[in-house]
Amino acid sequence: MATTTPDTPESHLSEKRVTGVQLMQGIGHRESKGFWEEAWAYVIRRPGAIFGLAWLAIIAFFAVFSPLLASGHPLIYRELDANGDVFRTTSPLFKYLTATDILLILFTLFAVPFMALPKSIARTGRGDRLRWLMGISAQAGLTFALIKLAHYLLVPLEERFEWPSPGPDEFGIHLLLAAGIGVIVAAIPFLIAAIDHLKRVPQPMRLVSVLLVAGVTGFVVADRWVQPLAQFEYRAEVKQGNADAVFTFVPFSPTQGSTSGQLEPPGVTIEQALGESDAAELSGVDDVYVLGTNSLGQDVLGHMFYACRLSISIGLVSTGIAVFIGVTLGALMGYFGGWVDFFLYRLVEIFQSIPVLFLLIVAAAVLPRSTYIMMAVIGCVTWTSAARFIRAEFFKLRSQDFVQSARAVGLPLRSVLFKHMLPNGVTPVLVESSFAIAAAINFEAVLSFLGLSPADQSSW
Repeated sequence: MATTTPDTPESHLSEKRVTGVQLMQGIGHRESKGFWEEAWAYVIRRPGAIFGLAWLAIIAFFAVFSPLLASGHPLIYRELDANGDVFRTTSPLFKYLTATDILLILFTLFAVPFMALPKSIARTGRGDRLRWLMGISAQAGLTFALIKLAHYLLVPLEERFEWPSPGPDEFGIHLLLAAGIGVIVAAIPFLIAAIDHLKRVPQPMRLVSVLLVAGVTGFVVADRWVQPLAQFEYRAEVKQGNADAVFTFVPFSPTQGSTSGQLEPPGVTIEQALGESDAAELSGVDDVYVLGTNSLGQDVLGHMFYACRLSISIGLVSTGIAVFIGVTLGALMGYFGGWVDFFLYRLVEIFQSIPVLFLLIVAAAVLPRSTYIMMAVIGCVTWTSAARFIRAEFFKLRSQDFVQSARAVGLPLRSVLFKHMLPNGVTPVLVESSFAIAAAINFEAVLSFLGLSPADQSSW
């Protein structure tokens, strides 16, 4: 009996043969791969999968960095005096970045190099690193959502107590509130447990990451608590010779009309801002729209960049919600069967009968038009397919020997369901999820076409 190992090159296989005795002595053993690592090894062998991943990476790049690539705010803005000398230099682009923009950019700049590190340097596998990044991103998202909710609830209190306009005093109050919410989220037991199961990640790294994510998220949201009104008078100032500016790749924001249209805030035209004579002279000068403009005079290429964020976020987040709900309920139905399966499957049939598009239209009519509400509605209704697939797979797996062994040794239900059974039955759900992402993007596109999408939101 012999096997091969990649220790030294030999023949065309570049492998070394070992005997059965050597195998018994531990020589030539290979470390077994996990389920996801082995599945990923099969995926990257297919050209179609590589092309799809490359296209997804391009969309993700524009989704994250679109505020830096398409903006009416200059990257560098130099104000000139009467003699043409620079007396002040600012960066309006970074000044007007939202908290979402900053958090996404920071996370991407950290996560991509961190995942690319070899195992010898990172001291942990890519699977553990991916789960760790998912944990801290969930923490940051929950912290961000709760701070925004607190902001929404505290706006009337700000008006009632006449808190000052955005400044150091108000920043201190908002920072204290954001820090409190961040600490509460970081201390949630289920979040700590979700990160703590990564035994291969050093414990100091886990603790520091939780505190660092809470601090960075709280500080960024507090710093951008009240977003100033967007002003796009820079080009007019440059044309008049009052300033000099360096713009981005696409020098137009999605909400910015052409120079012959409106400036922000709405209702202030270029004729009112510069005077009719200057407007007639400056209108249309040096305005190059690569893909043209829409009916509102807004740059189409900038809209396409910003729409990447909406499409990829609403597809991934809503599908993630649906998969989480569907996998959990489907696992319970398939594992227990009996009356648990009977009652939960009736719930599946109820949600299957709900028309998603009509529900979204009703939600857009009675609820605030928000992307987050759209994600929640789609995710909480379209989980039935994932539940049915997992239910069918678990019905087959629950009588397998490895499941019976896991139960016999006393493993907890959570471990039996999601560590042993789920990896062996998740394949149909992964295939169905790709179609669910496309369906979620189509739902958003239909709502946008009907004029029911969030205001000033770029959409494909």
